[in-house]
Amino acid sequence: MANMSSSFDDIKLGGVSVDYKDVDTGAQLVAGTSPVLDEIEALRIRRKIDRHLIPLMSLLYLVQFMDKATLGSSVLLGLRESTHIDTSQYNLLGTVFYIGYLAFEYPQSLALQRFPVGKWISFNVVVWAIVVCCHAACTNFQGLVVCRLILGLCEGSITAGFLLVSSMFYTRKEQTSRIGYWFLMNGTAQIVTGFVSFGSLHIVTKGFAPWQWLMIITGLVTLITAALYYFYFPDSPTSAWFLTLEERIKAVERIKENQTGIENKRFKREQMMEALTDPKTWLFAMFAAVNSVPGSITAQRQIIVASFGFSNLQTTLLGCVDGVVDIVTILTSVAIVSRIPNSLGYVGMAYIIPNLVGIFLVNFLPWKDKVGLLFGQWIAGAGTAGFVLGLSWVNQTTAGHTKKVTVNAILLSSYCVGNIASPFMWLAKFKPRNHIPWVVIGCCNLIGIALLLSVRVLLASRNRRRNAETRDSTYDNVYITKLDAEGKPVEVRIDKAFLDLTDIQNRDFRYVL
Repeated sequence: MANMSSSFDDIKLGGVSVDYKDVDTGAQLVAGTSPVLDEIEALRIRRKIDRHLIPLMSLLYLVQFMDKATLGSSVLLGLRESTHIDTSQYNLLGTVFYIGYLAFEYPQSLALQRFPVGKWISFNVVVWAIVVCCHAACTNFQGLVVCRLILGLCEGSITAGFLLVSSMFYTRKEQTSRIGYWFLMNGTAQIVTGFVSFGSLHIVTKGFAPWQWLMIITGLVTLITAALYYFYFPDSPTSAWFLTLEERIKAVERIKENQTGIENKRFKREQMMEALTDPKTWLFAMFAAVNSVPGSITAQRQIIVASFGFSNLQTTLLGCVDGVVDIVTILTSVAIVSRIPNSLGYVGMAYIIPNLVGIFLVNFLPWKDKVGLLFGQWIAGAGTAGFVLGLSWVNQTTAGHTKKVTVNAILLSSYCVGNIASPFMWLAKFKPRNHIPWVVIGCCNLIGIALLLSVRVLLASRNRRRNAETRDSTYDNVYITKLDAEGKPVEVRIDKAFLDLTDIQNRDFRYVL
């Protein structure tokens, strides 16, 4: 049966024919095969996937965050003077970026379902790279607005695409650490940007400011990354160029335990409606919104640290420590979750607590204690790990490809709403201590903890109900009619995991806690 062709005539569920396009693409590859997949072989394939996937995902996330962070770094390199913008216009540029992100997030998610994921991401990164370079040509606020809007439009494909790819290639247990690996590149980017900015300060050219060099350098790096993605980033395990046919089948079989399948290119309205009516969708969405408000510290970091009394050179280099904090907290959080089953919610809550300590220090330490204030500002960013775990959690608790695409779009749109609103907190009248913005951020952190706890209670309740139910055998015997090597139709059974069922439809699905 393993050598049968990949053409399908129909699917039979309880004697009823169903269009084969309704099933997962993984079913089209593994149906009728009997792969031998022991623990050693599964580990070998996972390591091969890691070698080809993680470096590319990490590289893109690094350059993506570098490109976003260049705006903050450019303030110290002469951006305001060259483009004649004031504080309110600078804050608005952060908002404009997320307006573009928000407006195109759902279209981007639909495109990720409709088109090959790797190719669609690479297209967006090419546009992104060109626009970053175009920043250098901007001489006024209006030009910067256009550039930031287009960057926001393109970014909507990256995190959403990476979440889909992570669920395609990795088991649920593996996803948290893999999402952590590429997300910690945000911290790495802060370190790299700090040194690149420091180097740009020393570039002296007539008619071309240091901030313009920063934009050109990061834009060219992004363009090279886009080329690598087009040629080397796979669209799914069913077509990954670095896997043999046998390895592709085993890669799909390996993630069968997720009960989420690989992907399905058909948009299913009923799955979208389920996503919209599922309470956990909106709990995660609210968490993304309130968690993104503290993220506004990133855009303000250079200004905040400079206000403590540090020089421009010192401020630029001290930004590297923020990156170290991100890296350490993300790595330790995913390591804990990987070792302690069903700890995602609790660990996510625990890593938001340092934010509250940092906020307390920044608000109540004497203004002359610039080292203490700096330390408080650093640990106030430790909660990034909580957001990373939240992303991983929603990815592991949502099944059905259209539902997953819809939930990711809602989650990231909510993330945009928080980012759109938060820059307006940092008004000139609140400087230098910024008590009001810090209090708002503290309240958002407390709400975030409450939301994660609510998600855990909801999902634990669902698991208990399913454990008490009589097992649902509705989807146990689903067959497709497939042509064998001689062109003769034969019926082949499809595993429930590859029927593109949602987490609500599939009663065998258990939620990670």
